[in-house]
Amino acid sequence: MADEVGVGLVGYGMAARVFHAPVVAAVPGLKLRKVVERGGELSRERYPWVEVVREADELLRDEEIKLVVVATPNDSHFGLARRALLAGKHVVVEKPFTVTSEEARQLIELARARGRLACAHQNRRWDGDFLTVRKLLEGGLLGRLVEFESRFDRFRDQPRPGAWREAEGPGGGILYDLGSHLIDQALVLFGAPRAVTADVRIQREFARADDYFDVRLDYDGLRVALGAGMLARLPTPRFVLRGTRGSFVKRGLDPQEEALRRGLAPGAPGWGEEPKERWGLLDAEVAGLRLEARVETLAGRYQDFYRNIADAVAGRAEPAVRPEESLDTIRLIELAFQSSREKRTINF
Repeated sequence: MADEVGVGLVGYGMAARVFHAPVVAAVPGLKLRKVVERGGELSRERYPWVEVVREADELLRDEEIKLVVVATPNDSHFGLARRALLAGKHVVVEKPFTVTSEEARQLIELARARGRLACAHQNRRWDGDFLTVRKLLEGGLLGRLVEFESRFDRFRDQPRPGAWREAEGPGGGILYDLGSHLIDQALVLFGAPRAVTADVRIQREFARADDYFDVRLDYDGLRVALGAGMLARLPTPRFVLRGTRGSFVKRGLDPQEEALRRGLAPGAPGWGEEPKERWGLLDAEVAGLRLEARVETLAGRYQDFYRNIADAVAGRAEPAVRPEESLDTIRLIELAFQSSREKRTINF
C-alpha cells in the first residue's frame, strides 16, 4: 500500500513479541519492516518478511521506517526514543514512557520541535474491563462515585532468572511496571489528583526491587486506591466501584494478553470477549428499584491503540494517548516513591 507506515521495532523480548508485533501486524496502514534483535532471528519465525538487524542505527537510517517502537528495558527508553526523534521518526515507547519526569519533558519538547509523535504504549486503556468501567461511569448508574479501587495482583513466590523488570536500578520494580497502567487509567477517568499518598515496599525475601505498592490519589469527594502485589495467592477484584446509588465489582483479567501469548492476533473470532461467568456484578438502585445484575464486559480492543497511531502519523487524528498524560504518570510515580520514603502525603 502506498500510504502504509513502515514500522521498526527495537527489541524483541516479551513486550515486543506479545503486545507490539502481532498488533502492529494486524492493523491496516502499518507494516512491520525491521526488528532489532541482538541475537537470533526469532521475529522472522512469525513474520518472515521482516528484516532483522543488530543495531538500532541500522533501523534509524532506513527512510522507509516512519514509526519506531521502543520495546527495550526501561532505562533505555529515553535514549532510544531521543535518537529516533532526532532521526525524524515518530516514536511509540513501551510503558513506562521514561524513568524520570525530566526525561519525559525533554522527549515531549523534542517531538514538538521536530513535528513528530512521541507516545507511550498505554494499551490497557483498551482492556475490556476498563472500557466497561468507563461506560458504566458515563451512564451514571452508580450515582456520585465515592470510592474507586483498581488492583493488578499476581502470585509469584520464586525469583524469575533474568527478569530485568524485577532488578535493582532506574525503572525497575512493580510501580514502574504495573503502576504505569493503573495510574494512567485513573488519570483518564478522573484527571490529575490534588495529592498522592503511597506505600511502596519489598515483600519477598529474594526481591531486589519493589514488588508491592498501595497508591492513594486524592480528589474532592472521591477516594482512589491503586495497588499491586506479587503474593496474592487468592485472586483479588480487578475493580471495585462504590457510588451513592450502587456498587460494581469486576474480577479477572482482560483476556487479550493470554490470547496474544497463545499466538492469536486481533481479528481472531471472539477477540477480546469474556465468558459470562467473568462479567462484573452490579448492585444499584434504578428508577426506585433494586437492581442486581451481571454487566457484560465490552470486548477489548488493543488494536485500537495502533489504529489511532496510524491515523495520527498520517495526520488524520490526534493521538489518543497524549504525551502530557504520560508525563503526569511518571511524575505521579516519582511522588509515590517520595511519599513512601517520607511517610507523608505529597501535593501534585
